[in-house]
Amino acid sequence: VQLVESGGGSVQSGGSLRLSCVASGYTDSYYCMGWFRQAPGKEREGVAVIDSDGVTAYSDSVKGRFTISQDVAKKTVYLQMNSLKPEDTGVYYCAIDRAGSSRRMLITRYGDYWGQGTQVTVSS
Repeated sequence: VQLVESGGGSVQSGGSLRLSCVASGYTDSYYCMGWFRQAPGKEREGVAVIDSDGVTAYSDSVKGRFTISQDVAKKTVYLQMNSLKPEDTGVYYCAIDRAGSSRRMLITRYGDYWGQGTQVTVSS
């Protein structure tokens, strides 16, 4: 299984970015796919997760600003990030959990497969 993220970049505070993650080689019908981020010197944190049934979970810090969506047929997950803040800066990773729930994956930050990450930088 391979996860490839794209869409990162640099933006000013208040701007928007859209991340994409494509999963190839994953054949199970059920999954949780999520976005996690890690800032320098900080632990990796859950941002948003969606399962193949469309159930979502968000961290409190991004609720109302970020939206996770998916194309199930393409095994692709998107993260629309609006009203970006400098504290959103970090490397954003995509992951898949083959079982469980969106909420559990968000909290445990567990993934069976991980992408390489894409950098998001928000300047003030």
